Amino acid sequence: MFVRNFILIAILTLTPISLIAGDGTVTFIHMGDVHGHLIPRPNFRKDTPDYGKQVGGLAYLYDQIKKIRQQYPDSLLVNTGDTIQGSAEVLYSEGQIIVDILNKFKIDVFVAGNWDFLYGTERFRELFAGDKPKTNWNAIAANLYYSTLYDFPLSRYADKAGQRVLPAYLIKQVGKVKIAFIGLTADRGPQAVSPRIMDGFYLTPGEEELAAAVPLLQKQADLIVLISERGLAANLELVETIPGVDIVLSSDMHEETWQVLKSKTGTLLVEEGQDGTMLGELHVTVKSKKITDWQWLPHRINVENNQPDPMVAAEIKQIRKNFVKGHDFKAHVSPINATVLRTPIDTVIGFTKVPLHRSNYAGVADDMPAVIEGSSHDFLADAFKGACNADIGVMRGFRYGTHIAPGPIKLEDIYHYIPIGPQIACGEISGDDLHLQIERSADKVLSPWVGWWGGGWLISYSGITYELDPYKEYWFRASNIRVNGELLDPERMYKVAGYWNFDDPSKINRTTALKIKVLKDADGGIVDATHIVAYYLQTLPNKTVNPEPNRIKLLKPLPKPIWKSREIQPLKGIPRPDFLADGFD
Repeated sequence: MFVRNFILIAILTLTPISLIAGDGTVTFIHMGDVHGHLIPRPNFRKDTPDYGKQVGGLAYLYDQIKKIRQQYPDSLLVNTGDTIQGSAEVLYSEGQIIVDILNKFKIDVFVAGNWDFLYGTERFRELFAGDKPKTNWNAIAANLYYSTLYDFPLSRYADKAGQRVLPAYLIKQVGKVKIAFIGLTADRGPQAVSPRIMDGFYLTPGEEELAAAVPLLQKQADLIVLISERGLAANLELVETIPGVDIVLSSDMHEETWQVLKSKTGTLLVEEGQDGTMLGELHVTVKSKKITDWQWLPHRINVENNQPDPMVAAEIKQIRKNFVKGHDFKAHVSPINATVLRTPIDTVIGFTKVPLHRSNYAGVADDMPAVIEGSSHDFLADAFKGACNADIGVMRGFRYGTHIAPGPIKLEDIYHYIPIGPQIACGEISGDDLHLQIERSADKVLSPWVGWWGGGWLISYSGITYELDPYKEYWFRASNIRVNGELLDPERMYKVAGYWNFDDPSKINRTTALKIKVLKDADGGIVDATHIVAYYLQTLPNKTVNPEPNRIKLLKPLPKPIWKSREIQPLKGIPRPDFLADGFD
């Protein structure tokens, strides 16, 4: 009740009402889910024009931003989060490296994603909050608060208890048009790391904040833009429940809107994939506080369409000198687990016979959809199982991730998969708890209720196979669960290998385990999970992986996407037959 009342009081402190409408055209440039990717990476998602090409890279992304700005100097650049996590360079600098680069992009407004909290609340405040944050991105978030003392009595921010960490909104003016940006960060912190990361902060789902803000912002601005890291489907549900938002610039689920999604309430929604491989350009014409016309230009960022911006390319090259082979390489200490990086990240640590990724669309006919399985996650689960000589290896089901082409695997490729500082432990987990883990994962991914989604894909296993009916209820989706060929015994204890974190010492991959043994180096020192993978590769013939696919058998095909761009999490949430999409018949 305290937070609910505070929401209303805080929103009511908005600036004085403006009753005069401004007409004109506004251009938005939208980026999001960059995930620390500084340089291009390959694309092996099937059925895409960029298949096999080098995509993304901040210098190439900025090239496209400059092109748009040259034509539309008053355009607004919006970044919708998950920026400072996702690579070795950003991990070992607590995000500072990418902050220094993006500060030159002149970002107009920013909302944090759940992974932007990775380095803890104090680092988050240094980067985004206060009078002199280290970013110049104008961070906003209506649903991010300092914890009340009731919620967290030990909070270091007792003097700010119940207050917002960031402003709820920002008003910009382009010509005569006033644009109100309201921000919603994800309503969950990082899910695969320490449970203490969010200590001192409190997140709400954001519905109450948005419902309170919309009618008041309508009186002040000509256009309301929600910048939200809650995911495309959740944002769609939100604006269909709370009308009045004109545009949603979305992030979180890494979906690519090559066509604008239009809600039944008239809101336009877009999302820009991940890793800087896509940039959105949206032009809207406003008259009497209504969008009367709009044009959407999605840009594929790759080395064929774009030239690297010299300034950004030079800065990236300079930054990477401390991380790659050469006289300038330096050792780096992880802020998460205190491990030391002593190996240049461009070192080849092994090879792969097949593309390693987890990115295929749900409708790909001849391969497993990413929501179910992918070669990258199968490979990592195999590495953990092998390192522990365990019955089972477990890899958390993060969504998509980077791609590795057939051929050399570099250490930095593994950091793109595991940029969060976990260690690897072996322990015993009962068959019954493993069944529960499988079902919980499936429920968080395949539930028809959008609000229940967990933000990732199914957990990947090495040593476990099973059949899956995506349409059944919780506890009945998985069947014929086998461990190394034998039916799962609910009463047996199995040796399992997976993520372990110092602040959650009794769990492996968030499941309680017994007889836990954390893998150490020869001298008993801490070993990062990335190096466990590197060690595993050295044990293989020719240091080469070729992970066995189809460990999960789909008993029924996943449903078709709810609109032409092929994505939005496959079970689409609450059925809505009356959605609209640009150009949809």
